Amino acid sequence: MNPKRIALVTGGTGGIGTAICIALAEQGRKVIAGYYPPEKEQAQAWQRSHRERGYDFEIVACDVADFESSQQMLHDVENTIGPVDILVNCAGITRDRTLQRMTPEQWDSVLRTNLDSAFNVTRQVVESMSTKGFGRIVNISSVNGQKGQFGQANYSAAKAGLHGFTKAVAQELAAKGVTVNSVSPGYVKTDMTDAIPEDIRDAIIQQVPMGRMATPEEVAYVVCFLTDDRNTYMTGANLPVNGGMYMT
Repeated sequence: MNPKRIALVTGGTGGIGTAICIALAEQGRKVIAGYYPPEKEQAQAWQRSHRERGYDFEIVACDVADFESSQQMLHDVENTIGPVDILVNCAGITRDRTLQRMTPEQWDSVLRTNLDSAFNVTRQVVESMSTKGFGRIVNISSVNGQKGQFGQANYSAAKAGLHGFTKAVAQELAAKGVTVNSVSPGYVKTDMTDAIPEDIRDAIIQQVPMGRMATPEEVAYVVCFLTDDRNTYMTGANLPVNGGMYMT
């Protein structure tokens, strides 16, 4: 395995993103974590904390909902570190509300951040990956993109859109040594889900046949499987990591 592969993880400083960054580093990759520009101080603190633990992560600012910002991010990465070999589109937000009460801003912000971002960032790397004859692209979707979820018309639509995006781009790049796949986590134990009131959290867990939430590390393991140099014949696939909550 080539230890010099460069991996970019958008939303890399979040709960699932952090686990993915760590797993990729342990896979021998040079890892760059993307963060939202207003969160620069938090991202720098995240970087210091992980460097103290022995992880030499780079960080890069980008508003992935904006095409030009994404273009600038990849330009900076290529000039200072090198062309990206592995891209994990992990950035995402929620703005939950029933459709009857959902505002256009809540719809647009989730679609831009969770779906448009995949185009904005992936568009910047496909040419160099195709030229090199190697690339791994993984889009982090959601079980709710498969089954839908009450109060998440925006989020479910965006995550479902990632499945179509994944399969279309996989077909375009299949002959060029570039694989494109998606991962659909169920509920994952992070700071965000820990903040859910206990009774609601218990109700969620009761829907999961395994009787618990996933750990971020379990999601990261699947991402690393998809990005492994040896995983050369799987493309256009969606791998569920949901504890049996939704079976296909």
